Amino acid sequence: MLYLDNSATTKVAPEALDAMLPYLQEEYGNPASKYYTLAENSKNAVKQARNQVAAIVGCDPDEVIFTSGATESNNMVLKGIADYYENQNQTIITTKTEHPSIIDTCEYLESKGFHIIYLDVDKFGRVNPNKVKEAIENYHPLLVSIIWGNNELGSLNDIEKIAHYCAINNVFFHTDATQVIGKIHVDISEHPGIRFLSLSSHKIHGPKGIGACIIRKENETLQTKITPLIHGGGQEFEYRSGTLAVHNIVGFGKAAELAHLNLSTTKEHLEQLEKSLTDILINQFKDKISFNNDQQFKIPGLLSLQFKGVNNELLLKKLSNHMALSTGSACSSGKPSHVLSAAGFTQNEIQQTVRISMSKYINVDDLDFFKSLK
Repeated sequence: MLYLDNSATTKVAPEALDAMLPYLQEEYGNPASKYYTLAENSKNAVKQARNQVAAIVGCDPDEVIFTSGATESNNMVLKGIADYYENQNQTIITTKTEHPSIIDTCEYLESKGFHIIYLDVDKFGRVNPNKVKEAIENYHPLLVSIIWGNNELGSLNDIEKIAHYCAINNVFFHTDATQVIGKIHVDISEHPGIRFLSLSSHKIHGPKGIGACIIRKENETLQTKITPLIHGGGQEFEYRSGTLAVHNIVGFGKAAELAHLNLSTTKEHLEQLEKSLTDILINQFKDKISFNNDQQFKIPGLLSLQFKGVNNELLLKKLSNHMALSTGSACSSGKPSHVLSAAGFTQNEIQQTVRISMSKYINVDDLDFFKSLK
């Protein structure tokens, strides 16, 4: 089976699995316990993983808050900011092409009286940073939340400019960076305006059920205040309570370390795969296909295309014994793509669209299978 749904989830790297196993068997201590060796070993393993995750995003280790994944991190930021600062401006700015965990959370906050502004996007799903600037200046919002790289079209938003506009206007800025980590250069120390960032382990060849919310400090010593999503034992610097899943955290840390070390080679390999597959598809299908994604300023290795006149669900079922593809986001399964709709695609075009997302474990020769399709 040729696995081409890596934007949904990825294979766990063997090195990450090997790192996890001791913490499922021998090293099973609770890092919140004290003094005895099993607890200290787990505590040190979590510390190492926190350093590894911090390195791949360019933040301080104590700004890494472990969560169950980006969906929780997104909820944590939006609900936590909205609750803690509810007596301030209740306006939140986002876009129409965000991940469902942002869109649905914004709709929930709307029901609680918050004013949500959903900015329009271009044909590739990108927001115009000048429109963000204009909205910030007009509404002086509490929070801006804009995805870094779109999970369906692969388009990259101009996070540098948006972060700058938020910084100079003293507005909280959050970005969901789930799809870009390990594929493009990310260093939030270069962008002081980014105050919050979400990411998931299972998108970078780590285990499922673990991710992080990056919460930048106000200054070197002062934490940014938000209301916790989960109350209890005060773990994770009192941002998120609950016994830490040490094995998952260790696997996440190892996956982050590998992704950081191999970033340039991974990016180059994904670009090579994308070019090879694009050439094969054009040669094989010619005018029977149409690409939805931009050819530049995008996540490497992610393609969105239409097979004209072919229903995408029927196509996926026909190919299911040979390859794994998707019609779009795994988090909105069964629903028409709100991303493609917001980008201006018709329902017919949406129903012809498939997403192909590749990984470092795919070889160029593996793509020759597409040459046999008609």
